Formats: sequence, structure tokens, C-alpha cells
Amino acid sequence: MKYNLFPDLKKRYTEEQLSAREAQRQAEFIAWGPVVFQVARIMLKRGILDMIRDSLDGMTRQEICDRTQLSDYAVKCLLEAALTIGIILVDTDTERYSLSKTGWFLINDPATRVNIDFNHDVNYEGWFKLEESLENGKPEGLKHFGPWPTVYEGLSQLPEQVQKSWFGFDHFYSDSSFPEALQIIFDKHHVRSLYDVGGNTGKWALQCVGYNKDVKVTVLDLPQQIEMMKRNIKGKDGAERISGYGINLLDPTQHFPKFSSLDSCSSSTLDAIWMSQFLDCFSMEEIVAILLRAKEVMTEDTRIYIMETLWDRQRFEPAAFCLTMTSLYFTAIANGNSKMYNTEDLTACIEKAGLQVEQIHDHLGQGHSILVVKRATC
Repeated sequence: MKYNLFPDLKKRYTEEQLSAREAQRQAEFIAWGPVVFQVARIMLKRGILDMIRDSLDGMTRQEICDRTQLSDYAVKCLLEAALTIGIILVDTDTERYSLSKTGWFLINDPATRVNIDFNHDVNYEGWFKLEESLENGKPEGLKHFGPWPTVYEGLSQLPEQVQKSWFGFDHFYSDSSFPEALQIIFDKHHVRSLYDVGGNTGKWALQCVGYNKDVKVTVLDLPQQIEMMKRNIKGKDGAERISGYGINLLDPTQHFPKFSSLDSCSSSTLDAIWMSQFLDCFSMEEIVAILLRAKEVMTEDTRIYIMETLWDRQRFEPAAFCLTMTSLYFTAIANGNSKMYNTEDLTACIEKAGLQVEQIHDHLGQGHSILVVKRATC
């Protein structure tokens, strides 16, 4: 595979960054990673980092005990671990603790908070089955939630807190890109009819009908997701211009609906097929199969808009780190065979389906790109 990395990534991934001592510490940090995560999460959940941040000159251990009602033993363990993790600092003369820069980001960076909730509620227990998932090509870590072949079939049945963290993660990354995506779809390309493939709760569909008063949207998703979508949009502005079509997109015998057969569509042609954070839910072979079925309902003027966080196109390296880690959520929890793709892999799928990339819009929101795709010309 030939990587075409954006500059910040190339600098980080092609040259050694650490001294030998720094590398040794990093290795130990990895070895103790599970407890590092839990200490940071508990410090956040219990409000200890917030207390320290909001204090004028830091806090003593006893003050933290008094505020949290935790034992001196518990607080001592947490503070000593947090100190070595690097999320707090200590003044050795006054024995008062203050917040480090890393601790500040734990509190204030919304992406970090979303990632912590997602990993604790959705992924943490499932990571234990990561090796089996890699070996078997199945989401073995999903079994502690239920018997479903993928997380999507069971999404509506997951515990409430797990659903909250799953949708919080999913929506956080897509929502930040919506304003710019809407401009690309409706201002640059004048879309009036749109299929929202894998539309989940209908959040993007509502954005579309709110932004453009003429567009009609058909959400294509699993039947149970369509029911969830209908409940979510009921009574909201523009909901009458949103319809649903139940389809199992993993079943190659189930085809996209012919646009002319949908009674809710007054437009004579299908302008756009929208796929946001959708194709990363499938293997490359499955992506090709989905795109082939999408091509069946396309005219020469129809465009597919594929919005993905391609890890090799990230402006800043921490984003690429998060995305490659997210790939392993797909391995252990979601479906066992998909990932966060790079540009080369996704483009290869598009071309194999007889389509071609017409244009790429980069750096939307939290690092999304939109690939504008048309039927390939001979």
C-alpha cells in the first residue's frame, strides 16, 4: 500500500519522534493503558478535575476528600496515578494539586469527552475480544450486549446509556460537518431530491429539509432504524418531506428503490445519494456491492456524496490517531470487517463499481472529506 499522507501525518509517521527514554516511558504507558483510561475517566466523572481547575491556588488531598466524600485511600490512589499519567501537577512545598495542560483538554475538548464515553460504555468490555475478532472477522466483543451479527441490528435494543454514548459519538463527528456539507449539497449543486443512505435517526434528513424548502429526502436503512427515524422526526419542521424505505444494505438481492416509484417524490430525477459515515460500516467488498446498487438508480446527472473521515487526509495528527483506533471498534464491536478507510482504499472501491471521483472537499468540521462521485465515463 502506498500512503499519501497529509503533511502533519507524514512528519509524525515517517520519522522517529522520541528519545530512547521517552520511548521506554511510552511503552509502559501502553502497557498500563486500560487503567490509565479508567483513572482519567473517574477523575472526570467524580468532578475532581473540575474542582482542581476551579480552585484559586489548587487543592490539597484532604480538600478533595471533603468535596468528593471518597476515602483518603481512594483519593490518594487516584491523585498519585493522575500525577504520573500527566493530567495534574503537584506543588511539593504546599502539597496542592493543579491541572496540567492534558487535564485541561480532558475537561474542555468535546471530542475527548465524547471518545471517553464511547470507549467506556460501548467498547471497553468488547476490547477483550479484539484478537478473536481479528482472527474470525466477526465482532466477538458484541456478544456481551446481545446475539446480533452486527451492532446495527441491535442498536435499538442496547441499554439506554450505551445508546446515548453511541449516538453521541456518531452525531458529534458528523454534526460538526453539517453546515459546510449543506452548502456543498444545496448551494453548489442545487439538489432537490436526495436518498439518505444509512440515515439512522433522520438527523441529516431534518437538516436537509430545514435548509432547503423544496428538497424531498428518502431515508434508506434497516426497517427497525426506519421506525426509530419516524419516531424521531414526528412533528418536526419539514418532516412531511421525509420518507423512509426499509432495506438491508448487506443483502445483495435488495436493491435501491427506483426513484420514479416513490410517490413522495415530485421531482422527475434523483439528484443526489448521500452517504455520511456510512461506508466505513462495511468491508471493501460490501462497499463495492452497495455502490453497484446505487449506480443502478443514478442518471448521468446524479451525484453520490460520500462524507467520511479519511484518516490519511487529516490536518492534525491526533485526528488520525483517533480514526485508526476507531477502526478497531468496527473490528470488535460493530461488524468485524470494516474500518476507517484511507483515500486510496475508498477510491479503489468507487472505481471498481464503475464510478469515479469528480471532486474532493476536505477539512469539513472535525476532519471530514466529501467525495463527489459520478458514473464513470468510458
